[in-house]
Amino acid sequence: MSRAARLALAGAGAAIAALVIGMMAGGSAFPKIIPGLPDAGAVVRWGLPLSKLLMDASGVLTVGLLLMAAALLPNDKGVLGGTAVDYVKASSWSALAWAGSAFLAILFGAAESIGRTVPQILERTILTSYATQTTQGVALTLVVLFGVAIALFSRGAITAGAAAGLLVFALATMLPAPLTGHSASSPNHDLATSSVALHLLALALWVGGLVVLAAHALRRQPQLEVAAARFSRMAVWCYVGVGLSGLFSLVARLGAVSDLWTSEYGLLAVAKIVAFVLLGYVGYWHRQRTLADLAAGRPRAFTRLAGGETLLMLATVGLAVALSRTRPPEVVVPADRAFELLGFPMPPELSLANVFTLWWLDLFFAVVAAVLAGLYGAGVYRLARRGVAWSWGRTASWFFGVALLVFATQSGLARYAKVMFDVHMIEHMTLSMVVPIFLVLGGPVTLALRALKPASKRGDRGPREWITTILHSRFTKVVTHPLVPTSIFVASTYALYFTPLFESAMQEHLGHIWMTLHFLISGCLFFWVIVGVDPGPHRLPHVWRLLMLFVTMPFHAFFGIALMMMGAVIASGWYEQLGRPWGDTLLQTQRDGGAIAWGFGEIPTLIVLLAIAVQWYQDDDRQARRTDRRADRSGAGDPELDSYNAYLARLNRADKGE
Repeated sequence: MSRAARLALAGAGAAIAALVIGMMAGGSAFPKIIPGLPDAGAVVRWGLPLSKLLMDASGVLTVGLLLMAAALLPNDKGVLGGTAVDYVKASSWSALAWAGSAFLAILFGAAESIGRTVPQILERTILTSYATQTTQGVALTLVVLFGVAIALFSRGAITAGAAAGLLVFALATMLPAPLTGHSASSPNHDLATSSVALHLLALALWVGGLVVLAAHALRRQPQLEVAAARFSRMAVWCYVGVGLSGLFSLVARLGAVSDLWTSEYGLLAVAKIVAFVLLGYVGYWHRQRTLADLAAGRPRAFTRLAGGETLLMLATVGLAVALSRTRPPEVVVPADRAFELLGFPMPPELSLANVFTLWWLDLFFAVVAAVLAGLYGAGVYRLARRGVAWSWGRTASWFFGVALLVFATQSGLARYAKVMFDVHMIEHMTLSMVVPIFLVLGGPVTLALRALKPASKRGDRGPREWITTILHSRFTKVVTHPLVPTSIFVASTYALYFTPLFESAMQEHLGHIWMTLHFLISGCLFFWVIVGVDPGPHRLPHVWRLLMLFVTMPFHAFFGIALMMMGAVIASGWYEQLGRPWGDTLLQTQRDGGAIAWGFGEIPTLIVLLAIAVQWYQDDDRQARRTDRRADRSGAGDPELDSYNAYLARLNRADKGE
């Protein structure tokens, strides 16, 4: 038996042992059976967590295989090498195992939900109803479908772009099942949902990458030094992401610090924290010792430590599954429908002071803002260290846009936007029509291309090469064609508010995240075409940019007028459940929101007009200087100017009678 196979068996044993110990410690292994109540039996009691453990492990393995192929191993001008192609093909089998274990989870989950054994629920209608009508069943069904899709598409993937696309797809497939568990029922469900999503993404990249890297080392495959160095740089950020998101997840579920040692859930969380700290120490040892040994041609120390770290990681995965099967401690929450829907009490009556003081942590967009500010600041700092100048105006524009993003998503404005339509419209217009203008004027792509160094190996793709490839891709050419962002920017507003989509998005935290992201991304696409300073496939003349602006903005005014004229309340089911006791009626706040949408467009229009005027002047000035330099180099002047000067000279001689 090969060393990689022995590591796989040892890892499976460590994960199962941690799961069993965790379930026994958490009380879910041998629950009290109340006579007269239905019980699914021991097979279902153990089969469900084991199937979820297999689902998580195969999903993490799929992510790791695709990560190794797409990013950790070098490629040749976007074409995968032989070893990377083998990893992509291996991901096809792990994805099939992912889909199969998700189907087993559906089977055992349906049995547990109605308290029947597996043979008793092998009736088509029961499985179908569970898989299509329950939240957890729908999530597992999506994992089955997506897993099969990854298995099929990975069979023919031979390019780094295809592997990267499959990696993104696999990361998205990791999310549905866990986000419908304890996080959805947590009192602070917004914080719990965002923290679980970020936790899973960082953990999948970290654990999956290390597992495949350890197998790569044990099989003595080539380019181990390059893959290990790249993984080490990524693992630092994954470790930080896992730690912070795990901390926020605990805060969202625990009512007090004492729950950590007074409840089964807290004790399992402490065990997971200990394992996390040990993993951090092992990672530090990797960076300090074993990577240097690996670069010096001594891979044995790295292989041994990576194998031990893999076992510890898989045991941590087993603990995580046991934690998901353990009920969190009871948290006393107000008997308030608004608190249940919002995750926070109904705010007091709207005032300017409350908008600036009632801050609320939206973890997802806090992370987005931190990443945007951190990466841009790192780019500016790197250019400054090289002595390369970067426009202070672009820097100020970028950070002002990030500050507006923070204010719109974290301040009291975000709280009131969930309970009042007119405040929501202020948030919507700010995120889609003001924040994007300052972000695109910051020139982030240009900054990245200047700050990032080319890949060390010719033909390989580092971050700089990936940015260039995406800029020249067919997808970018399509989505940045002026008609596409204009259509999205205009039509999506009508489609969101004049259909049930808006109410559905307000009901679920994930839906609210997608809606807010759509505002931001659609605005960035639209204004990138009009006033963006970054290189792009389509560079419109300034006159066409003005025309595009003046054609688009009236549609938002028409949208506002339509809102003011409506006699029915949009998303009435959502707002009526909140029971807001103060302020105007729902219909009046909707009409006020329409007035805001009608008049708000003047602010971004003025900013964009000023930006186009400045860019137009700067382009003409650069063109004039370029013409002068060309004339100086060639020793000849401008023919038209020379002809005009000669004409004036002839007139002057004629006046003198010469």
